[in-house]
Amino acid sequence: MPRLVLTYFDLDASRGEVARLAMHLAGVAFEDRRIPWKEWPAVRDSMPFQAMPVLEVDGQVIAQSNTINRYVGKLTGLYPKDDWQAALADEVMDAVEDITIEIEATITLEAEAKKKAREALAEGPLLRYLQQIEARLKRGGGEWFVENRLTVADLKCYVWVRSLKSGKADYIPAEIVDKNAPLLARHLERVKSQPKIAAYYAARGK
Repeated sequence: MPRLVLTYFDLDASRGEVARLAMHLAGVAFEDRRIPWKEWPAVRDSMPFQAMPVLEVDGQVIAQSNTINRYVGKLTGLYPKDDWQAALADEVMDAVEDITIEIEATITLEAEAKKKAREALAEGPLLRYLQQIEARLKRGGGEWFVENRLTVADLKCYVWVRSLKSGKADYIPAEIVDKNAPLLARHLERVKSQPKIAAYYAARGK
């Protein structure tokens, strides 16, 4: 097993959390390097694309969250070997990434502009993405997205839905998932109840 160092913000959410969870689930040793927000400006230029997460593999660095998720998924056995199933998993991860980018684009807006933009997202693109991603969960059998088992696609969706349901995104209703994509709400609970995931968050007091 290569020496792995995952660098991401010191928060239990968003892009870097997926690879963390995959490695914890599989018992793969890695250094969990967490960067406090206040230190980000000082390290930004050292990152390949001025963004995180980045993964160091035996001293070599790769960036881009879904690239990291696929690599870690292969290391941990949480990524499909079948090409078609892998494509279905990628579709889910890329869809979550796309809508995450749309939401994040509103973060720096002034209050009134943010309210207007996020209400429009919640009534349009976000609603559609929830429904379309839920449709892909149904296609997979209703419990997992592919292969009737947990993969990095499930972890990517879990981290995203967990964030939506937290109520921390201003002007996006915390109940939007429960009301419009109940299968995804149940999927969150299914992933959350995995013993190693439950233990991981319990250890972090979450």
